[in-house]
Amino acid sequence: MNMTIGAVILAAGEGKRLKLDAPKPLAPCLDKNLVDFPIREIQKFFTQNKLIGIKTAVIGHQKELVQSYISKRYPDVKYAVQERQLGTADALRAYFDSDPSTHKLDYTLVICADTPVVSERELTKMLELLQSAQMDAVAATFQDPTPKGYGRIIRGKKGFHIVEEKDATDEQRKITEVNSGLYLLKTSYVLENLKSVDSNNKSGEFYLTDIFKDGLNVDALCFPHGNIFLGVNNLEQLEQVETILRKQKKMALREEGVRFIDAPHTYIDDDVEIGAGTVIYPNTYITGKTKIGKNAVIEMGAQITNSTIADNARVLAYSILEGAILHEKAHAGPFARLRSGADIGPEAKIGNFVEIKKSVLARGVKVSHLSYVGDAFIGEESNIGCGFITCNYDGADKHITKIGKNCFIGSDSQTVAPVEIGDNCFVASSSTITKSMPEGSFAISRGQQTTKEGMAKKFIKVKEKK
Repeated sequence: MNMTIGAVILAAGEGKRLKLDAPKPLAPCLDKNLVDFPIREIQKFFTQNKLIGIKTAVIGHQKELVQSYISKRYPDVKYAVQERQLGTADALRAYFDSDPSTHKLDYTLVICADTPVVSERELTKMLELLQSAQMDAVAATFQDPTPKGYGRIIRGKKGFHIVEEKDATDEQRKITEVNSGLYLLKTSYVLENLKSVDSNNKSGEFYLTDIFKDGLNVDALCFPHGNIFLGVNNLEQLEQVETILRKQKKMALREEGVRFIDAPHTYIDDDVEIGAGTVIYPNTYITGKTKIGKNAVIEMGAQITNSTIADNARVLAYSILEGAILHEKAHAGPFARLRSGADIGPEAKIGNFVEIKKSVLARGVKVSHLSYVGDAFIGEESNIGCGFITCNYDGADKHITKIGKNCFIGSDSQTVAPVEIGDNCFVASSSTITKSMPEGSFAISRGQQTTKEGMAKKFIKVKEKK
């Protein structure tokens, strides 16, 4: 029979010290918000340990905004409202009051929304201790040589208790084992002991830590690395957890065969996938749901968001990809910009200062210099000269340009959409194409050159010498 568990995400905080125009759970973190991380790890924890349960976010400050965000992404999450910020025990009471079925679950997990580095691994270790030692409750702790602000762990012969720093004596403040705020408890135990928690302390709050007492069947599981439990209360801590999460991401990718030239100066977000043999140069930003294949090269300064890069493709220096697709052995850059809908075919080449938007380029197409291609289809092996522009917008609507296979489009040419150029066509340099061209045709549209010998002196201005 599967164990049942209620996972409680404490997400009622305001986060004043973050100085952001958002409640704390919605503070940005990598390509997500803070609250996304505990919800994701809870889902992994349930799956890994074959648990059946309920996920509930305890919300308070700007509760409508927090609930709206979570509901769109995690429709299975339920909600409890903590009307006033009266402490963690008060938040847990709100959770149990919100749904009587939570009383019947085997276990209760309590996790803070502002601890994004906590992972399924820590949760599983706590569950293993709880079950193997037949404990009623387990708190995650860690050693901190300068434990300012944390509750201290006071261990007894059996059990332990936690003293918040405000209530600690000078001697107790010297203790370096501290409380992380992460708890796994038998539901029957927490319900029984929650009744006696009061606010008789210097903060006037109801501390959930008061359910841990000497002589009871409770234990503190001390983890070796405190940065796992770093909470985000200000912008410095937010930067610290993002650094930790990115480092973990790069370590995992390195284990899978990704090579970093300078990992500390490479910025990769949580959902990015990269294949073995790919080389990542420094000062790159790879974000969103980007997927990079095997043996690709991402050169310095590249910014890639929500894009797909196939095996053996190359993104050259200082190029920007936003919702783009770069197929196998295609090149982009340096200084290229591929916007949403850019679909660059195998072995195609997008050169320097070229912008592609909402266009499909087939195998082997070359757009090598200083061009704009928007709302277009370009067939296999066509060559687009320097300074080419698709004039796709008439001031109200966008229109399509179609260019066939094996075409040559001369430099400094424009197509005024809607227009279609057939296969094997040749457009002379400096032409403006306003009419469709049948297969195999040649087009030229420019004024005839007139040369007047000796007339240059009328136009050349020479600065007089003083």
